[in-house]
Amino acid sequence: MKEIIKTDKAPAAIGPYSQGYRAGDFIFVSGQGPLDPQTGKVQGDTIGEQTRQTLENIKAILQGSGASMREVVKVTVILTDLANFKRMNEVYRTFFTEPFPARITYGGGLALPGMLVEIDAVAYVGE
Repeated sequence: MKEIIKTDKAPAAIGPYSQGYRAGDFIFVSGQGPLDPQTGKVQGDTIGEQTRQTLENIKAILQGSGASMREVVKVTVILTDLANFKRMNEVYRTFFTEPFPARITYGGGLALPGMLVEIDAVAYVGE
């Protein structure tokens, strides 16, 4: 079973990709940034604000498929400045509980000006 996930509670895709995709028991959430779902503009000036908005967007996409953050098993975090790791991690911790998802965090450039963070996620919704 394959199914595209689309919700107006998260920013619309701004390129040739889907917000999310369910393939069997897995849900793949495309990289999300701190974009306001209504305006498509970057929300927040700090890494804390941007991390919170980014994870809210991921949460909304998961909910659009009937899943939740509890089912997330893998996360990738991209930071434009690795000095923001500690604060990003503090906010990140409020969205997940133990056992925490597997994760990689690295530094890199992001496509939209003003974005400090981008996060994608993989959720498992099987037995």
